[in-house]
Amino acid sequence: MPEGDTIWRTAARLHELLAGRVVTRFATSAPEVAAAARRHRVVGAAIEAVEARGKHLLLRFATRPPAALHTHMGMTGSWHLYRPGSRWRKGAHLARAVVETADVVAVCFTPRTLRWLGPGLEKELPALAGLGPDVMAPEFDAAAARRRLRDRGAMTIGAALLDQTALAGIGNVYRAETLFLCRLDPFTPVAALDDPTLTRVIDTARRLMRSNLSTASRQTTGSRATPYWVYRRSGRPCRRCATPIQMRRHGDPPRSVYWCPTCQRRSNTI
Repeated sequence: MPEGDTIWRTAARLHELLAGRVVTRFATSAPEVAAAARRHRVVGAAIEAVEARGKHLLLRFATRPPAALHTHMGMTGSWHLYRPGSRWRKGAHLARAVVETADVVAVCFTPRTLRWLGPGLEKELPALAGLGPDVMAPEFDAAAARRRLRDRGAMTIGAALLDQTALAGIGNVYRAETLFLCRLDPFTPVAALDDPTLTRVIDTARRLMRSNLSTASRQTTGSRATPYWVYRRSGRPCRRCATPIQMRRHGDPPRSVYWCPTCQRRSNTI
């Protein structure tokens, strides 16, 4: 699943090429989105901005009243950019939304969420209104993120980091890599961690994610040849101590947790 760094990078590229441009064609396979776009007369309107909110992306239109296209990529979704008339890298049957200007075609393939947001709906929608502080945002509030994690004291730190209402943008890759670098057992209850430890976790996740903003070749080790410490390395030797990396399904819904049982012993947590 694309995580916060991927969504911010995507939003920045879409904004660069689309903001201020007039929509010449809008197509979608979602009937309710198509109907709303017609009501708002999106064709002929300018694209105002493209913004990232955690793992969510909002494409804002300068319609009257203002409206936005809300997407969440889930496990398989992606936005592509093309020149008009050029061949798409995926089949047209997989396209869920097409936003075209005079010289750019933006195509959203197989998102988990594709929703039209009319006036006021953005503030009412739990998926957006309930988001915690965005790890990628320049104005990120680390203290608020720590308080939200602290409120989830009964959860494990591994589960809490994926709770987008605590802090937004972290996914399975950065959960695994952050906890390894912080030497924390992912199954430790949040209540067992002191504030300096939670601050270290938050700061590490933010540093790792922002360090990958300028590249699609994500890595957390400093080496593109061996990009991850523990993620998807189950059964392989830890890069620090050679202990086999373990994997276990955990959380609701269950997600794969990767960790080194030696470097991330429970005794290392505080």
